[in-house]
Amino acid sequence: MPHRPYVIDEMISAKSIAARIEALAREIRNEFSDTDKLVVVGLLRGSFVFIADLVRELDLPVEVDFLEASSYGDGMESSREVRILKDLRGAIEGRDVLVVEDIVDTGFTLDHVLHLLESRHPRKLRCIALLDKPTRRETTVKADWIGFEIPDEFVVGYGIDFAQRNRNLPFIGKVRFTDTA
Repeated sequence: MPHRPYVIDEMISAKSIAARIEALAREIRNEFSDTDKLVVVGLLRGSFVFIADLVRELDLPVEVDFLEASSYGDGMESSREVRILKDLRGAIEGRDVLVVEDIVDTGFTLDHVLHLLESRHPRKLRCIALLDKPTRRETTVKADWIGFEIPDEFVVGYGIDFAQRNRNLPFIGKVRFTDTA
């Protein structure tokens, strides 16, 4: 099915993202200063650019793992049914874990993932999200650190996609449809 035509208006510049990640990394280093190794869990696929930039700013011993959860498919709205498509490769029991999420919208995916990981008994479990849309929240889940709070707009770029497109943009942009449908 062809997609409606759209343009992308820049919301958050690459420079602003980089500066915010530096500040967040300082806070995370303080929180995990006593760790022997921090397991950084990226939620695929939208967080891959964010996680790469974030771990380069962390002056901590880190191990990177990935979990893929989905509640969207190719659509613009959450189905509210969270599926785990790829689980962690390593055990996290007794370990320090930082979950890296691209965007918290309804909160269903993050809530599901945090409960799943908590059931595996990590020593410490924290979460960071690049973007937060609090007006869309349908759960009580909150990230420990937020890069940017944004309004209820459909966004792409910096790893975040629309039907697998636009992940490669270096900024966060708002999708604006150009047809009248």
